[in-house]
Amino acid sequence: MLRIQFDGLSEKDIAKLPAQLANPLKYRFRSILLVAEDAHAVVRGFAMLLHAPDLKFCYLDYICAGRGETGGGIGGALYARAREEAYQLDVIGIFMECLPDTRELSPDPTIRKQNAARLRFYERFGARPLANTAYETALTEDATDPPFLVYDSLGQTDRPLRRDAMRKIVRAILERKYSGSCSPEYVDMVVRSIKDDPVVLREPRYSRADEKLPDEKPKPHRIALIVNDQHSIHHVNDRGYVEAPVRIPVITAELAKTKIFETVAARRYGVSVIERVHKPEFVRFLRKACANVPAGKSVYPYVFPIRNRARPPREVPLRAGYYCIDTFTPLNANAYKAARRSVDCAMTGADCLLDGSPAVYALVRPPGHHAESMAFGGFCYFNSAAIAANHLSDHGRVVLLDIDYHHGNGSQDIFYKRKDVFTISLHGHPRYSYPYFSGFEDEKGEDEGKGYNLNLPLAENLNGEQYRKVLSGALDKIRKFDPQFLVLSLGLDTAKGDPTGSFSLVTKDFRENGRMIGELQLPTLVVQEGGYKTQTLGINARHFFSGLWNGLALRSATSRKR
Repeated sequence: MLRIQFDGLSEKDIAKLPAQLANPLKYRFRSILLVAEDAHAVVRGFAMLLHAPDLKFCYLDYICAGRGETGGGIGGALYARAREEAYQLDVIGIFMECLPDTRELSPDPTIRKQNAARLRFYERFGARPLANTAYETALTEDATDPPFLVYDSLGQTDRPLRRDAMRKIVRAILERKYSGSCSPEYVDMVVRSIKDDPVVLREPRYSRADEKLPDEKPKPHRIALIVNDQHSIHHVNDRGYVEAPVRIPVITAELAKTKIFETVAARRYGVSVIERVHKPEFVRFLRKACANVPAGKSVYPYVFPIRNRARPPREVPLRAGYYCIDTFTPLNANAYKAARRSVDCAMTGADCLLDGSPAVYALVRPPGHHAESMAFGGFCYFNSAAIAANHLSDHGRVVLLDIDYHHGNGSQDIFYKRKDVFTISLHGHPRYSYPYFSGFEDEKGEDEGKGYNLNLPLAENLNGEQYRKVLSGALDKIRKFDPQFLVLSLGLDTAKGDPTGSFSLVTKDFRENGRMIGELQLPTLVVQEGGYKTQTLGINARHFFSGLWNGLALRSATSRKR
């Protein structure tokens, strides 16, 4: 793409791009590669953004569309994405070089027309060349088309570009990017020529006099937060039932202390998305059984007809055991309704990823990862994470990573014979942890799915450092699989003192785990599962997502724009 679009670019400059990404210390810029892909993962264009954190500015090195893509909106999408990235990095703006559009500097009318088109493009975003400086001074007397230095303030009109800061930035650009080309005398001359304070930009040249130039700040991406607004109707007051409504507000109260979330309302989805994962007869049973339970009452299964599954009992308490894996997950009047709304939240999150969101948090209860295609249990009725993962699998490979303290037997059951959704679970060993009958290392998948289910059962007493060693290995497996999406079943019951677990992870461990997962640089849907120590539940959630966001924001390799 660079060879096609930039005729004068040397092979040496093209060849050094991988080194710029891999070795920021050498070039004194952190390189950020933004890639535009279509739905088939075909690269349509890219932009290279250089970040100088010491001087708090970004430099747009390249923006390039593929053959035949010019004028198709790829460049505009990439530059808009670059502006979002720069704004998120809290820099004063983006600088770039554009060849001149004046007759004095660009004598060839054909080249001058091309230069003008490029400057017109950036002026649409409010970016204009610096005025009253010698930046566009040619290095040799016979050279033509020396570049302007163009500045985009990212709409930050409250942050004027001061002279002293501008001198440091210009020196950094010339010395870091053009080391060996610009003599110290030339650099000093250009730097001294910057005398206006604040720095002045050239008057708009391609906008009508009455046309208001864009001055809006880019809208930075946030983690989309989707909360089950009907979770509280599922309130089981029975003694020992720890999956309580208070879990949600203690988490949201802590998330409100950050600025990384944007609340999104859950959409409504039909039962068909559930029946792609759960058997229709199971879905019908839950709906009818819950509708027949009197308000305020709970029905617990206590008979499990494993000997003759062809003839399920008639009565709800007996029939419940036909579809349930334990004796402590009740049916009540609102369980079905609350579980349906959890599915709505997870599905909304999946569609947010497809619309370009980098990360989504479906904060739901009841949880879902113990719900199998034909069974409920472990406080779970419908497997919201699996339903969302199945939806995303229509658009590319998916990893469903489960970091709840308990094995996600439901997710394993649903995808056990499939290879398009790679299921990975870190959990307490089933020798001593619920659900006891699944989660062993030798359960690796069947048929096409053989090798696409990975269980990592852990020792009973585990600290954060020991946990991260296993998590690191799981993340390496994910990178090798190279998925398009990550669905994370987030259990916070790995915390020290959780009434359902035996691990001893503390706040800093959740933050570090989040950072490691974020560095996968994958569009990520997080679906809430367990976590029952309400004194630390919200704090641990806040630190996990702060780490996740920091990991995602590193973008040290590739950020995909679909």
